[in-house]
Amino acid sequence: MRIELTDAQMADLGDLLRGALSDLSSEIAATDNPAYRDGLRARRASLEGVLAQLGSGVNA
Repeated sequence: MRIELTDAQMADLGDLLRGALSDLSSEIAATDNPAYRDGLRARRASLEGVLAQLGSGVNA
């Protein structure tokens, strides 16, 4: 799938992804359930991939 975003939309999406990634890191650290932790890690990896695909159009 391919979507086109404006620069502002890319920046907003990047901000949302970074916030979600931060929340996931906290949740991963706080959970005692190994299966749930693995699922969270997989989700984090997926979101990191999306953020990487946004590339240089997103201010870090």
